[in-house]
Amino acid sequence: MATADLLIPDTKPSLYDRWAVRVRASARQQRLWRWLAPTLVTMLAGLLRFVDLGHPHALVFDETYYVKDAWSQWKLGYPGTWPPNVDDAFARGHTDLYTAVGSYVVHPPLGKWIIGIGMWLFGPDSSFGWRFMVAVAGTATVLLLYLVAKRLTGSVVFATIPAFLLAIDGLGIVLSRTGLLDGILTFFILLTFWFVLLDRERQLGRLAAGIAARADEHGGVHWGPVMWGRWWLIAAAVSAGAATAVKWSGLYVIAGVGVYVIVTDLLARRRLGVLNWATDGLRQGLASFLVSVPVAFVVYLASWTGWLVTDKGWDRHAADPHPATGFFAWVPLPLQSLWKYQQEMYQFNVSLTTPHSYASPAWQWALLIRPTSMYWSQRKGCGDAVGCVQAISSIPNPLIWWGGVAAAIFLLVAFILRRESTYAFVLTGIAATYLPWLEYPQRTIFQFYTIAILPFMLLAIAFALREIAGGPDATNRRRLAGQRVVVVYLVAVTVISAFWYPVWTGMEVPYTYWRLHNWIVTWI
Repeated sequence: MATADLLIPDTKPSLYDRWAVRVRASARQQRLWRWLAPTLVTMLAGLLRFVDLGHPHALVFDETYYVKDAWSQWKLGYPGTWPPNVDDAFARGHTDLYTAVGSYVVHPPLGKWIIGIGMWLFGPDSSFGWRFMVAVAGTATVLLLYLVAKRLTGSVVFATIPAFLLAIDGLGIVLSRTGLLDGILTFFILLTFWFVLLDRERQLGRLAAGIAARADEHGGVHWGPVMWGRWWLIAAAVSAGAATAVKWSGLYVIAGVGVYVIVTDLLARRRLGVLNWATDGLRQGLASFLVSVPVAFVVYLASWTGWLVTDKGWDRHAADPHPATGFFAWVPLPLQSLWKYQQEMYQFNVSLTTPHSYASPAWQWALLIRPTSMYWSQRKGCGDAVGCVQAISSIPNPLIWWGGVAAAIFLLVAFILRRESTYAFVLTGIAATYLPWLEYPQRTIFQFYTIAILPFMLLAIAFALREIAGGPDATNRRRLAGQRVVVVYLVAVTVISAFWYPVWTGMEVPYTYWRLHNWIVTWI
């Protein structure tokens, strides 16, 4: 506490601090808020995602690929080809126009299988149906973010804040209301990190007990135990494999969490006094690799089952004319053909440079230069003199986004200064979902890919706001001032989300109202 603080008479505790004291004093209140907070924030997320989910009744942006491929895959076991210019007919109910000829699809099948569940439940001609499972995944991601934040912060309030911000953010809303893959990908990525967090908590206690049992008469431990039964890590591998089976960017998550697991194991063994901690940690790293990476591979391979057990998918017989010889001759021909297909997918994904008016390289993302316009419709005779507009832009809430960028920078600096392990966890998530995209400055990519980064940026905001709010040792005056800043920020982002919500959901608004949202010329 600063000397100046001692000279100034303190104020009474803030309203929040008085409420927190009452909750901590009551076990019943604690149980109530542990259930009520995540329930309310998840209900809010569901409301903003499911209300009028079927609007617009048209294939929006890349729904033209994923929705139609999802339905033909559901019927055939693999994506079939569609006639050109068939989107309007599909939306009118002509959903059987696909052919049995395999279509060249450049993303793995799992995301389309998940989209297909909603189409099977509600009908392929239901725009609500083809967005249903994406909305489920987006709503579940909000709850999952709460659970992750609760583990990291130990606070109901600072777990609710990032979940609330995701619930009301435009990027989260739009990617939960359009039949694209990225919202599903984000769910599996965050689920992977949650399982890694649970593994970390469980393993630390087991590791400490195992090391203590190995101590010699002098208290020294040369080698710690190698732990194989890491069921939460295996669960993380299942989820990471599922993420990769939605989009290949899940591979970067596998690499990121792999590095995190190995490094944290190394540091834990050093902290617990293992003399050969570096070599010992690498032994554990090899064991962790062997119990997790093959599991992720099997999950990924299983997502191709429909393609493997049918006969007409793209490249299904690519290896038949020239099967492998030598060491790989034993591999079944369908798997050899699948390998050739994966090579084609890789070449497409790393070399895609098709010009697009809404393309945005990764270096632009932090600045929010070019958000993606996913839908636009204008009609005359309503609203104002120019008419009415229905628009869907995947732009995030600017205050949340730029606040997240600032918070991520704060977290990086704070980690360098404090070596806080929870900060390392969040920064690993940001690095795994952002840095790889910088490798492809010429590739055609879009701002909305940042949906996978967003949960980790919101965690960074939660930590930054906790710093602003003041720690338990701060004076009441300091905490009151900090808490007011937090409240002002949350109110401001809520108001901005309400202002933007019509432009995230395709509501019909006057043209001039839509123009008010174009703060930067590149947002049009």
